[in-house]
Amino acid sequence: MTRYIVFRLFWLLVVLLVVSFITFALMHLVPGGPWDREKALAPQVVEALNKKYGLDKPFFVQFGNFLNGIVHGDLGVSYSRQDRNVTDLLLEGLPKTATLGVTAFALALLIGIPFGMAAALKQNSFIDYLSVLFSTIFASVPGFVLGILLMIIFSVTLHWLPTGGWGSVKQIIMPAFALATLPAAFIARITRASTLEVMRQDYIRTVRAMGIKERVILIRHILHNALIPVITVAGPELAFLISGSFIIENLFSIPGIGKMFVLGVAARDYGLIMGSVLFYAFAIAFINLVVDVFYGVIDPRIRYD
Repeated sequence: MTRYIVFRLFWLLVVLLVVSFITFALMHLVPGGPWDREKALAPQVVEALNKKYGLDKPFFVQFGNFLNGIVHGDLGVSYSRQDRNVTDLLLEGLPKTATLGVTAFALALLIGIPFGMAAALKQNSFIDYLSVLFSTIFASVPGFVLGILLMIIFSVTLHWLPTGGWGSVKQIIMPAFALATLPAAFIARITRASTLEVMRQDYIRTVRAMGIKERVILIRHILHNALIPVITVAGPELAFLISGSFIIENLFSIPGIGKMFVLGVAARDYGLIMGSVLFYAFAIAFINLVVDVFYGVIDPRIRYD
């Protein structure tokens, strides 16, 4: 197990290196730069800024300087907010993005797993049809569309919840729900299919024939084994919820990393873009590693020799 984790951590570094190079190259290929303004700056000013931040140097020299900064824990300064370091900005937005993502993930599990289990245990019943309807509808509606609908209903019409911002529990409810519905629908479908497959196995009929209580069979045998495919999709979904929240953060004016990324792209802020992309890449790769290791905890038959 230790050798497997070390091997995966090595490849995580390789992935981050490749992602950083591709992102760095694409930023420099896109027309425009960090000093573009509605009212163009004087050429002398642009030249001085490029020299100050090393943007006048060849591409590979700039990339090498960026990697050297990462090794020393420095992502550089934000070109759109030159008084702030990119690392400080990311650390400032991380608690908000993480709170939103983890809350949405918890909602997705609390909605998806019970719906999927109930649909499987009551196959071809009203509950099953309701679960399938729920999964189909929320898998088809984009999060930002649902977010706008929630705003119209709960903010504009009923005046129950604020339209955006951050700082109170009420401000988390709508964005977390809008972010959680798509993965909840997906988890419900996976849970239903996995539970039905486990229920049809021979060993389930055997334990029922032994007279074991149905509740014990459900928890110890059916749910335990049906969770493996759910965990397979839940890990990437958690990474998606943390890294894919930039649209919801922008919609609900949440000052997290997602909103910073959108502002960074609009301003051609190279440092902020690179920092945000590397954070997202690390989150996805690391969570996938945790999920793979967690397989062995759920199912002792899985080994990493």
